[in-house]
Amino acid sequence: MSAAPARRDARPAPARPAGPENAAPVSVRTELALLAIAVAGVSLSAPLIAATAAPALAIAFWRNAMAVGALTPLALLRHRAELRGMGRRALLLAVAAGALLALHFAVWLPSLHMTSVASSTALVTTTPIWTTLLLRLRGHRPPALVWAGTGLAFLGVVILTGVDLSLSARALAGDALALAGGMAAAGYVLLGAEVRRTVGTLAYTYVCYATTTVLLLAACLAGGVRLGGYDGETWLKLALLTVTAQLLGHSLINRVVKGLGPSVTSTAILLETPGAALIAAVWLGQQPPAVAYPALAVIMAGLTLVIMGDRRKETALPETGV
Repeated sequence: MSAAPARRDARPAPARPAGPENAAPVSVRTELALLAIAVAGVSLSAPLIAATAAPALAIAFWRNAMAVGALTPLALLRHRAELRGMGRRALLLAVAAGALLALHFAVWLPSLHMTSVASSTALVTTTPIWTTLLLRLRGHRPPALVWAGTGLAFLGVVILTGVDLSLSARALAGDALALAGGMAAAGYVLLGAEVRRTVGTLAYTYVCYATTTVLLLAACLAGGVRLGGYDGETWLKLALLTVTAQLLGHSLINRVVKGLGPSVTSTAILLETPGAALIAAVWLGQQPPAVAYPALAVIMAGLTLVIMGDRRKETALPETGV
């Protein structure tokens, strides 16, 4: 699988979808700014979920379903031709990415009730480690700076969340689910980067979210999860979660992964952990732990190393296919 952004070589460049985002190259600074907005969006996810009186799996379903509803007019009116011209391979990869995103939600959210939040958070944020390993298996050779930065950034999350040494069967099962959630997220990012080489953001995002919505609906129905009967405040929070964490968060991640690559993108998502703690402090009055600020500095240092390593290696990485 090649999840890295398209690079110049002797072969003809793949056809690019029509749209303003492909009209001219986007600067790295612009993409990093968009990534910062995306991280801010996903950082609102945990505080909003904590404040929303609805089952976790139902929240995951509605944030995707509402996003699909919001994107449908644009997808059908302005991007219908692109959706029709995606091609079988790109369509299947987008569907697979949506399935992995659904799996990420389906296994991680229950883990929060089976093991400690600290353990679940630390294990689900192993995403950049799995991303780097999968890239290595696909023939890429991440430089030492990427490996060092990934490890340093993950260390920042461990500093913030702590280490859970519980050995109960339930806690271990929760840890396994959280770890699976991190692996699924890595596959989601990698497949998204591959599809985004030739498909625009909206077309890919629409297919991905639609797939996630259908699968999460099936999971909710199979598990007897309550999907309605909420009060107005709960629906308002679900709508806010959709706009911030889903449309601004995940959708902008889908936007920038093409240019920044999966290593940088997945490592930056680690900033969600201290970001959520700081947002919870301001919004919910939950005082962040004293280690939140040094942990944030460590994660930022690790991300800087990943960006430096990725930029240095960019022109040397081979092009491979899935």
